[in-house]
Amino acid sequence: MRRDLADHPPTLLQRVLHESAPHERLARHQAYPWIIVATVCIGAFMGQLDTSIVSLVLPALETEFNASLNSVQWVAIIYLLVLTGLLTPLGRVADELGRKALYTWGFFVFIVGSALCGFAPNLGTLVAARAMQAVGGAMLQANSVALITAAVPHDRLGRAIGVQATAQALGLAIGPTVGGFLIAWLNWRWVFWVNVPFGLAGTILARYTLPQTKGSRRATPFNRTGSLLMPLAIAALLLAFTYFSMIPYFVPAALALFLGFVYTERKAAVPLLGADVLRAPGMAVGVSAALLSYTVLFGGLFGVPILLERVFGEPPDRAGLILTMVPAVLTVVAQLGGYLGDRFGARLPTVSGMTIAAAGLALMWWAAGAALEPLEAGLLLFGFGVGLFIPSNNASIMAAAPATRLGVAGGLLNMMRGLGASLGVALVGVAMQVHVGKPTHLGEHSQVLQGFRLAVEALLLAAIVAGVLSMGRHAARKGVHAADVDLV
Repeated sequence: MRRDLADHPPTLLQRVLHESAPHERLARHQAYPWIIVATVCIGAFMGQLDTSIVSLVLPALETEFNASLNSVQWVAIIYLLVLTGLLTPLGRVADELGRKALYTWGFFVFIVGSALCGFAPNLGTLVAARAMQAVGGAMLQANSVALITAAVPHDRLGRAIGVQATAQALGLAIGPTVGGFLIAWLNWRWVFWVNVPFGLAGTILARYTLPQTKGSRRATPFNRTGSLLMPLAIAALLLAFTYFSMIPYFVPAALALFLGFVYTERKAAVPLLGADVLRAPGMAVGVSAALLSYTVLFGGLFGVPILLERVFGEPPDRAGLILTMVPAVLTVVAQLGGYLGDRFGARLPTVSGMTIAAAGLALMWWAAGAALEPLEAGLLLFGFGVGLFIPSNNASIMAAAPATRLGVAGGLLNMMRGLGASLGVALVGVAMQVHVGKPTHLGEHSQVLQGFRLAVEALLLAAIVAGVLSMGRHAARKGVHAADVDLV
């Protein structure tokens, strides 16, 4: 007589992905949906904290490992690349295997990667550990909005996603300050170890608060080969920028990988992006402007600490406090940018925002060789302008997307965020490499100053192009507001 399948012991994978029910008393509480939102906000906060906190650690890593800037910058770039490449496929996997399981294990992978970063004996090990950390970050970020959407009533969904966006903005805002103080008072390894207690708290909360999601719906097929080729193409291109001598090898490789991605997209039954999304009115302009805006934002966040520490002689804690002005102002002004976009359409806040950001960059270019006070004023203008631009531009992208392709549009926006951040970091590294020209350190103050100014010139050009692109578009709100999308 055959044994019933239910009598078979569960496999290792089934045990790993088992989703326990939430705590009974919590699940019955009237505030249970907001408890879920609070749990998700821990992951949102940690992800953005780790994006911004690492900008302060790179000068310390140069000294610790006797490495060049174009080498240590991969500590920042690898995280962004892995995160960007995995967001879409992990979102699909979570739909099939269970969002709670993947989110809970995301915390675990993130804190293990963080601990390994802190113990890394060399730069190569640190970069590898950062890649592992990014896998955990992608498991968290790919699930966050889906968990909130499933738990919160529709009439409160915009507010709930706005809370999550605020948690992300807060992580981005305090990252430089936290990183600066940890480096100045302890050492650079604590920049990574600080994630461990937050991750443990998140793991416990996810285990006891999140609802069971396994089997809620089957994942649809998607272009798995393309999801691998796209990040590889981006990585090859960034390697070409980083290591000039390898351009003849990496540029053709990047081109071949990108063409392979396009080919798989054309052949796939369910493409990763889909040409119909980009053909929607206003979508191509919004996505291009988003890529440029994130390049400008993260390039500035990456380059300013180098200037502050190497030219102005500021200690890491003071440099972190100064840099915090940018995300702090961005977070506050984003509410104004969202209001203006909802009230008058995307053109006003996006064009004016990039104009103000460009003015801030110009002031920073001049102040880099003059005094700290006007540099701080330039940072304030920079943060104000980007804060006007990003929420309204992101909302316009989601409003322009076809109603049946909102998930694809959101994934595309996440991809532009990660790609823009990677390009911003790489751009600053290339500019420094052009002027510094020494393999193991940043060189004299004048070389650093010239490298910073070259990077600002490139960022200024990107800001101008983003502003010009935004001049030709009109509002397409369709009920999508700034509170419904991520600020950063």
